[in-house]
Amino acid sequence: MTEIFARPLHAAPTMGASTASTGAGVLPEWNLDDLYAGMDAPEIAADLARGATMATAFQARWRGILAEEADRPGGGGIAMALHELEALEEILGRLISYAGLVYSGDTSDPARAKFYGDIQSEITDISSKLLFFPLEMNRVPDAALDAAMAAHPALAHYRPWIVDLRKDKPYQLEDRVEELFHDKSVTGHGAWNRLFDETMTALRFDVDGDDLALEETLNLLQDENRERRKAAAMALAKVFGENLRIFTLITNTLAKDKEISDRWRGFKDVAESRHLANRVEPAVVDALESAVVASYPAISHRYYALKARWLGLDRLEFWDRNAPLPDGARRDIAWSDARETVLSAYAGFSPDMAAIAAKFFDRNWIDAATRPGKSPGAFAHPTVPSAHPYVLLNYMGKPRDVMTLAHELGHGVHQVLAGPQGALMAPTPLTLAETASVFGEMLTFRSLLDAARTPLERKTLLASKVEDMINTVVRQIAFYRFERELHQERRRGELTSERIGEIWVSVQKESLGPSINLDAGYETYWTYVPHFIHSPFYVYAYAFGDCLVNSLYAVYQNSEEGFQEKYFAMLRAGGTKHHSELLAPFGLDASDPSFWSKGLAVISGFIDELEGMDAEGRTIGAA
Repeated sequence: MTEIFARPLHAAPTMGASTASTGAGVLPEWNLDDLYAGMDAPEIAADLARGATMATAFQARWRGILAEEADRPGGGGIAMALHELEALEEILGRLISYAGLVYSGDTSDPARAKFYGDIQSEITDISSKLLFFPLEMNRVPDAALDAAMAAHPALAHYRPWIVDLRKDKPYQLEDRVEELFHDKSVTGHGAWNRLFDETMTALRFDVDGDDLALEETLNLLQDENRERRKAAAMALAKVFGENLRIFTLITNTLAKDKEISDRWRGFKDVAESRHLANRVEPAVVDALESAVVASYPAISHRYYALKARWLGLDRLEFWDRNAPLPDGARRDIAWSDARETVLSAYAGFSPDMAAIAAKFFDRNWIDAATRPGKSPGAFAHPTVPSAHPYVLLNYMGKPRDVMTLAHELGHGVHQVLAGPQGALMAPTPLTLAETASVFGEMLTFRSLLDAARTPLERKTLLASKVEDMINTVVRQIAFYRFERELHQERRRGELTSERIGEIWVSVQKESLGPSINLDAGYETYWTYVPHFIHSPFYVYAYAFGDCLVNSLYAVYQNSEEGFQEKYFAMLRAGGTKHHSELLAPFGLDASDPSFWSKGLAVISGFIDELEGMDAEGRTIGAA
């Protein structure tokens, strides 16, 4: 269902503009003053009061009369209502975005947790007064709305939002049930999401006497020392195992919560609601899944067999999967160098793109430091169009961290460009939301590859990119298949920890291939993937975006003048166009099964090149 005030509520970081120093140099912590000056800022209480007053007035003014307004000459009343709704979205969106960002800066801080919980509860109460609007809009006859949009340009402006809303109509429930679902979200799935976040950020992992947080421990799986990698992997397995009971309860509860919602709304397939939210046809996702699964032998199975030979092993252990290449050209990358790398790659494509990305550095819109309690991983949070996005990552100076920076800044550029569409139409479906981020990664990778000084450096870069692409495409489709099996089985009853682990290992073995040994301990690794908790079935969006960008980048490489303009037009569209409309100017069609094969062929081609290299990265047989 289209949700008013939908935000990635699990996303969020710190207060103030400060920096943290690490081996990667001085790392920024963002300044949230453009939203509010602090948790005690008087503007927060004022905006809550203003939002509550406006919502009450909105409900009193428009509830029960939308059908009449559509029949009035010109339909101007509905346009006015949508304008008021958008203004409310700005106010409430700013509040919940700020609370989420503050909270994810340190989810272990009771004051921040209370602040976030209180704001979330108040926003839910206020927005419940607005819930009638999309429900009543979908009861207005299509013919009446179409006539009103044709007669009134101000209403026609909102046509994409209205068209999207109509897609939810078959799954819409009676008003009081919708209100109940809405009100109980705070104590339902929202509460379980928060429990997961706070549990995960509180975990500590003992690695050879070092007390580490999740992100730091996961980073050690890329360590040059094999024993260090193994120690980190075993520490992860130990702590995940000790907390398996709570993660199993959270997973079972949220899967059941989703099943109840799906059953009431009439969704038949476990992923159908996600496809609807993404505005992508199930057949398109099915074609993507089938193409990726068919490519397992040519991509992941083949690459990991090659990597095992590079490492001198018969088979990789699961802690070797992301190991660096032996004698690979690598170094820790200072934050200043990471900034220069990404911005120069962006500038090579478009100076305007680099200028937008530079604002994130210059105006403290990035939180890069790793610290206790901070949310793991990375994200770009769009906040609201009247402000700007913020980026969170946990930067440790690895090449993959540079790619993560490029990825999240791609999101940020997209969100800035889409902002003028307004609060209702700027948000982009998840499948297309990954386009700019993956394209930003590809620009950065190609820039680094072109600048490689030695064959070994080129080999190291290629191998790193292949691993990233496998993680983005093969692994995410495997995650999607894991979720499908888990949610389907949950419909028949609760799953034990052991059963979830069995599904996890089975799916991973299928995708990773026979050259990786998934030994005891790996069966718990499903526990830390936040997408399973916060956004069920989100994960295929990464594979969608990566394959799409591979095809899009091929068009860019072969294009004449004008590609950048078409690319920016696609990003500026935000959520106003279907993927078919956005891709048509590039001659691409995601509904064509061969589309996905072309994207996957790029990955396979990189592996072909790696197979043709010797240990020093020179082409075998070359003079």
